[in-house]
Amino acid sequence: MNGSTLKLRTLVIASMLGLGVTLAACEKKEESPIEKVTESVKDGLDMRENEKMKDAGENAADAFKDAGEAIEEKAEEAAE
Repeated sequence: MNGSTLKLRTLVIASMLGLGVTLAACEKKEESPIEKVTESVKDGLDMRENEKMKDAGENAADAFKDAGEAIEEKAEEAAE
């Protein structure tokens, strides 16, 4: 592994960690069971306010989760 690849990998990991800390700092109030059911039904019927933006956010969150898992797997492989 050359130096530039290592620097890029370090930069990517640091960026992911920074983004994770930023997202964790955003506190969301706890929803009541009725609000959760209502939101789930509206989501299933694509009737939520700002539906496209919420779907894009959910897709981005899933992508970051998948990327984090892939980074962990590669880090474990590299450590072996």
